[in-house]
Amino acid sequence: MDALLLGIYAFFVWLIFFKFKWLPWNKVSMVIVFTIPVVALTILILTLNVVAPSSSDVRVMNKVLQVVPQVRGRVVEIAAEGNRDYKKGDVLLRIDPTPYQSTVKQLKARLKADDAALADAEASARQLNESIRAAAGKVSVAQAKLDLARRRLAEHEELVAAGAGDKFALEDARTRVRELEGELVTAEASENEAKQKLSAKSQGEFAAIASARARRGETETQLENAQWELDQTIYRAPADGRVINLQVRVGTMLVPMPFAPAFSFVEDEQELVAFYQQNELYNVADGNEAEVALLTHPGEIIKARVDSIVWAQSQGQVQPGGMLPNTGPVGTPPNRFAVKLKLDGKYKNLVLPAGALGAGAIYTEHGQMVHILRKVFLRVSTKLNYLVLKLH
Repeated sequence: MDALLLGIYAFFVWLIFFKFKWLPWNKVSMVIVFTIPVVALTILILTLNVVAPSSSDVRVMNKVLQVVPQVRGRVVEIAAEGNRDYKKGDVLLRIDPTPYQSTVKQLKARLKADDAALADAEASARQLNESIRAAAGKVSVAQAKLDLARRRLAEHEELVAAGAGDKFALEDARTRVRELEGELVTAEASENEAKQKLSAKSQGEFAAIASARARRGETETQLENAQWELDQTIYRAPADGRVINLQVRVGTMLVPMPFAPAFSFVEDEQELVAFYQQNELYNVADGNEAEVALLTHPGEIIKARVDSIVWAQSQGQVQPGGMLPNTGPVGTPPNRFAVKLKLDGKYKNLVLPAGALGAGAIYTEHGQMVHILRKVFLRVSTKLNYLVLKLH
């Protein structure tokens, strides 16, 4: 673009000094003619670099997922085709599910057996509790009979003392009290003996219940894991995107290892990133207008907005270690900062080729009168993208 401006300037110089000869061509005019473009272009470019910074390194970046299976097995179906678009949830690949189905069936059967064992242990525990309550009930009955007999004995004693009672009935009441006391002692002894026996047995029963519950919980966990593994034999698209580098075939043995992916999946979600020198961005703010000219879209200006500036890069980090940081014999050239752009207007839903390169410019809130020059520069450069400069 600088050459274009110089060409226009040279054309007017030719008209003024040579075609129409409105001004004389001498040493003074020569100095003025050669000084004006140098100063003007320098001021113009320096101003544009501040109020409308440009970048020759604009990239389209996509999120790429290296597809690694979660379970090992032989591929029985490849539902996907390379370089084709798929929606989130579409089936891409199936691994032989036979061994995982067998494991799920075995664990389901074991879970039923564990449920039955747990039910039996709980039933035995209930029977023990009933036995303990029955023994306690006998003691309560004997205690109630003894209390009644003692009240009757007290009544007979009061009547005999008053001269109105029957001594034979009094002796009979005393005998009845002694008999019931003996029965109560016998019932309490039986209850204590039963409690001791049942206590030891119940501890075993409760331990059996705890063990049965533990076995059931372990089986249930194993079943959940086996079901998860069975579900992993079907690989579905994690997002909208396309399958790339599909080299596996039916019969290929896949293993869950990170360094052996089955294929790559390129998501449709994209990031448009422009890289700038560190002192070019102090006037740039979120929401500023931006334009991009990609090599894959010659002649087209893609509208965008500044999403954010990534104020971080590798020179702001020191790797942890026991050695002091090595600064080197000379200063390290400053790295650039990335500016994330988001497509705007009719280009919001435009899907760009992953890895596409181009140039771009950001138009700040300053110096809007000269933004037109940057826009002209960018439009000229995108027209030049039609040229394929190779000789074969």
